[in-house]
Amino acid sequence: MSDALPIDAVLPDLLAALDRHGQAVLQAPPGAGKTTRVPLALLAAGTPGRIVMLEPRRLAARAAAERMAQTLGEPVGRTVGYRMRGESKVSPETRIEVLTEGILSRMIQADPDLPGVGALLFDEFHERSLAADLGLALAIESRAALRRDLRLLVMSATLDAQPVADLMGAPVVTAEGRAYPVDLRWLPRPLGDTRIETATAAAIREALEETDGDILAFLPGEGEIRRTESLLFGLAAEVRPLFSALPAPAQRLALEPAQGRKVVLATSIAETSLTIPGIRAVVDAGRARRSRFDPGSGMSALVTERVTKAEATQRAGRAGRVAPGIAYRLWTRGEEGGLQPFPPPEILAADLAPFALDLALWGSDDLPFLTRPPEGAMAEARRLLADLGALDGGRITPHGREMAAMAVHPRLAHMLLRAGKGAALLAALLSEGERPSPGSGDLSPLLDGRLRPESRDRLKRESQRLARLAPDRPAMDVGAMAALAYPDRIALRRPGDASRFLLSGGRGAVASPGDPIGGQRLLVVTDLDGAGEEARIRAALPIDETDLRAVLKDRLRTVEEAVWFPRDGRVQARRQERLGALVLSDRPWENTPPEAIAEAMLDGARALGFRFSDAAERFRARVALARGAGGDLPDLSDAALLETAGDWLLPWLDGVRTEGEWRKLDLLPALRDMLSHGQMQEIDRLVPGHFTTPLGRSIPIDYASEGPAIEVRLQEMLGVTAHPLAAGRPIRVTLLSPGQKPIAVVSDLPGFWRSSYPEVRKEMRGRYPRHPWPESPWEAEPTLRAKPRGT
Repeated sequence: MSDALPIDAVLPDLLAALDRHGQAVLQAPPGAGKTTRVPLALLAAGTPGRIVMLEPRRLAARAAAERMAQTLGEPVGRTVGYRMRGESKVSPETRIEVLTEGILSRMIQADPDLPGVGALLFDEFHERSLAADLGLALAIESRAALRRDLRLLVMSATLDAQPVADLMGAPVVTAEGRAYPVDLRWLPRPLGDTRIETATAAAIREALEETDGDILAFLPGEGEIRRTESLLFGLAAEVRPLFSALPAPAQRLALEPAQGRKVVLATSIAETSLTIPGIRAVVDAGRARRSRFDPGSGMSALVTERVTKAEATQRAGRAGRVAPGIAYRLWTRGEEGGLQPFPPPEILAADLAPFALDLALWGSDDLPFLTRPPEGAMAEARRLLADLGALDGGRITPHGREMAAMAVHPRLAHMLLRAGKGAALLAALLSEGERPSPGSGDLSPLLDGRLRPESRDRLKRESQRLARLAPDRPAMDVGAMAALAYPDRIALRRPGDASRFLLSGGRGAVASPGDPIGGQRLLVVTDLDGAGEEARIRAALPIDETDLRAVLKDRLRTVEEAVWFPRDGRVQARRQERLGALVLSDRPWENTPPEAIAEAMLDGARALGFRFSDAAERFRARVALARGAGGDLPDLSDAALLETAGDWLLPWLDGVRTEGEWRKLDLLPALRDMLSHGQMQEIDRLVPGHFTTPLGRSIPIDYASEGPAIEVRLQEMLGVTAHPLAAGRPIRVTLLSPGQKPIAVVSDLPGFWRSSYPEVRKEMRGRYPRHPWPESPWEAEPTLRAKPRGT
């Protein structure tokens, strides 16, 4: 090997550690040369079997293999080859295989002892991809149980190596880097409303004036790259985009030298694994696009976030690989303090459905993970797998095993197995993340062949691969195919709105303004941004209701229910056909059972609240007093009655279905019905309901106020010499005039006769001369009669 690299100095120590322990963790900064030097050193040291190295991205895998083959003076596919989904360059001579990470788990699942593999290398493990975490956990378990001779090596640039070493029980080997100083330049003030593309283009022009050599600019995604590219039209340098969806030739072009100066517009794909020769300046827009999974909605969202400090350091370091450089950061120095230290491991933020299917296929989730998967996201993933028929009682089904063999997301695998070969192109489009043209969310044109030239060959290869795996099935509409994959994302347009939808999973969704797809009644939504109360529809397919009913017939439910509608103030009985949260048809429920009406009216009664008649309130007060006196009686307080309404009120709601009918219902019989005959007798003994006047009239006693109370004509109480009692307490007596007006409120009637009555008599005799006002009321006879006129 020519051109010494920093990693060369520690290769003897690394090989010795692997000889002694069989595994190791190599910590080496970007640019140290670990990706290309270590596999070749293992080959030269006589490592038996194949040396398999995992890379997080296709571009990195292809570039690493090509660089090592070039070092050996051979074409790719002889001693050094690579494999990734849909593309392979290996031969029987191949000793070093560079794989994308997802392939390893399928290798171990198929042959846990990894026959023919002598060493497994995990490159750029600091990126903490879900596939790398799973692959390492499976490899550790496989080595412990089956292959003690298998060499495991984890290589990382920025990760704290010790936790990984502790997980593996392996030593750490550290290599020094070789980096030139990088001058960091921040913005004088925040960007504010300035678009990222505008600020990036301006910074690139500034870098071209202030530096020699090539420029690498980091942007969050393809959209920002294309917009920045348009702003750099006419630039005195070649502008070359670099992102994962580009075809391989275009990606290679970004890595190759240009005739003059070159500006590479890249996503985070260029942070690690790749060395782009000639870079002297970096422009960092300070944003990264990540997938975030929301277990509550079951959806992943691509969100644009600020970079972390580790990512910003990685990006800036690209300017100091060959000479001193400059890194232009499109944020202020003050904003830097708010950056997070590291990006979160993908296992904490990703859709875990494929991961959960892999664990089910392995037969255990008790694996040595550096970070445990969140319980909520795992539960959501398993719910989805069970819904797709991949799991039964937590165990993988035969259908689940077939899904796992497809090497696509479980949703798409289920679609392929149910819809057959005709779904291969749709599955390839969805798997590769192809999006409709700007301004439209309709995927149909892509299925009709209107693909970008750079995507056509890649999608053709993937669809052919999937078609080989899928069974033969009768043809079906593409919307129906998509419904098989996304039964929880069937969208029904809300009444009166041409862009807002309700998803069968229960969430809202909205089409972009002016998008024709917003006028469709039914959609299958394949991609949402997941943000806010209503997710934005980024990709969808129309579906005919007949097709929907045919393909998801097992999920349709007929629901007959009576429901209280507060706005109308009445119970309505409807017969609905539902798909999840969607109501596909809604009509009156004929011959509704009375008990269903009563149950719904019970909800209305709870919402409207209870209104008790005076008699009912007196009864409740009596029961409360009797309970206080030790009686074994039910609690008739507002809170208790509301909580137990289903027990005592429901039988009395027969025939009641409107607010007006509820307001007219006397609840006293329902309250009395709650008590047995013995309990009623106990109440009458402890808290009598009526007072019998000297004339034998029965007057209800009101217990709802401050103690028992009655109202009675003064003349009817003449001759009473002892104050009346109820429940062991004096009755508060309101004495009324012959005109039924209160004269006095007394709690000591004998005392009233002797103290206040003379003044009352003096005033009342002139007003009511025909009625008796005796001087000695305690000796008079009670009466309700008046003297004849003229006497």
